[in-house]
This record gives sequence, structure tokens and C-alpha cells, in this order.
Amino acid sequence: MDRHLEHLLVVRGLAENTIASYAHDARDFQQFLLALGTPLDAVQEEELLLYLAHCRGRDLEDKTVARRCAYLRSLYGHLAEERLLPANPAALLEQPAVPRRLPDVLEPEEMAALLEQPQADTKLGARDRAMLELLYAAGLRVSELVNLTLLEYDAQTGLLTVFGKGAKERLVPVHDLAQQVLDTYLQAWRPLFHPKTPHLFLNRSGSGLSRVAVWKLVQRHAAAAGITKAVSPHTFRHSFATHLLEGGADLRSVQLLLGHADITATEIYTHVQTRRLAELHRTHHPRSRLPHA
Repeated sequence: MDRHLEHLLVVRGLAENTIASYAHDARDFQQFLLALGTPLDAVQEEELLLYLAHCRGRDLEDKTVARRCAYLRSLYGHLAEERLLPANPAALLEQPAVPRRLPDVLEPEEMAALLEQPQADTKLGARDRAMLELLYAAGLRVSELVNLTLLEYDAQTGLLTVFGKGAKERLVPVHDLAQQVLDTYLQAWRPLFHPKTPHLFLNRSGSGLSRVAVWKLVQRHAAAAGITKAVSPHTFRHSFATHLLEGGADLRSVQLLLGHADITATEIYTHVQTRRLAELHRTHHPRSRLPHA
């Protein structure tokens, strides 16, 4: 199991958060096998189906059960490829379908109100304003935001070099307003944090911020803006994609900006295009403009 996790990290290049989730799944599966009295290399498809039923019986979320199924398929596929098993008991294991939930997004007016909350004439306020602007301007994951360094921002071109899941690199442009806010923070305010690391955004001690710290400041500023929706750093990413599509961007471009390896991950935002097409149809179709009888 440990060698398999190492393979996923080093060879497959999966994100550390994914590896951590799979490590948790590995421990849970190991405990199940110990209770069952079945060694790892003696497992057949029957035991795998029994384990997944055991997971569902504990009222785990659908996405958790689906991830554990994906872990089992990956684990036993790897063991079979390495010839540590004569056959792959998970070869016919079907991946459970997970209902796709539409992401929560903020309306442009709500986003504008949230971005105005930090007091830009203070050290912490200028930092927070720059972070929020960048989250929304570039559609960053919170892990990507907190790991940004000075060398990954080109002030002359307005481009960010972002390292996403699996250390995949992408270039993301930053619009003029966000660039102006960011440049002001970097030149006038960041030195006052007495930097100890090259991170773009720093805490009071001059070190890089944690994801939890960013989550807390987003919550605080959202509450100050009077927003009653559940807001997290990821809400900025969802809003970024949704507002781009509403403005006429194509799905492929949004996929590249978000850093999705597969366009199916971006297709969750197609509800926006559907809504936009319906509005265009109502506005421009001749029969839609006729008065109702």
C-alpha cells in the first residue's frame, strides 16, 4: 500500500491532497480486511463489493464512496501490473456515479461588494484586497494562491505562472485592475511584513499564509459585505468560471484558465451556457417577442 501511494505521488504526479485522501482510504480498507481476516493479496471481487457496501452502510457521502472505489481500482491495478498478484480483482469494479452538484457562485454585484471590504489603506487590508482580487481575477485554487512566489508573477506582462494539481504548470493572465492592486501591495505594503519567505502573500510574522487563514479572512469579509450565501475561497474560482462564460467565453478557454486536465471537469459550468442560450432565444426568436393571447 505504501509503495502504491509512493507510485501515485512520484510517477503519476497526483496532488499531495489526493495522496493524503488515498492514504486515509488505505487505512480504512486495511482495518476492514483485518476485521474480515482476509489478507490484501487474497482479496477477490466479492470482498471489494462487500467493502463498498460497508462504506455505504456507514452513510458516507457518495463522493467518498466513489473515491474509495477509485482507490481500490488504482491499488489492485498497480499490484497486477507489478505482477504482485496473478489477477486484478478490481478489473470489473464499476465506478459509482456521483451526482454533479452545481457550484455556488456570487453575482457580479455581490463579488464587487466583497472585494471592496478590505481597508486598502492598512497593511493587512491591502494584502487581503490583493488576495481576493487575485482569487477572482485568475480563478485560483486556495492552495495555488498561498504557494505563489514573487518569481511566479510577471508585473510587466501581467501573467501568473501557476502550479496546479500534480504540479502541472499553466500561465494565467491578470486583468489591469487586479494587477494595479497587486502591484501596490507588493511595492508599498509587502516590505512592511518583513518577509522571511518569497511567498507573494505573508502573515504577520512574514511567513507564507495557510489555507485555513485565507478561508477565515474570506469568511470575515463576506460577512462584512452582508452576503448570506456560503462563501469560501473556492467560491471565487466558481464565480470566475461562471462570469467568464456568461460574458461569452468558450468552455475550452475556461478549461485552460482553470487548469483542468479534462474538459469534463469544466462541463459542470455548462448550466451557464444553457441559461445564456435560453435568454438569447427568448430575446431574439420572432415568436418569443409576440404578445401572448
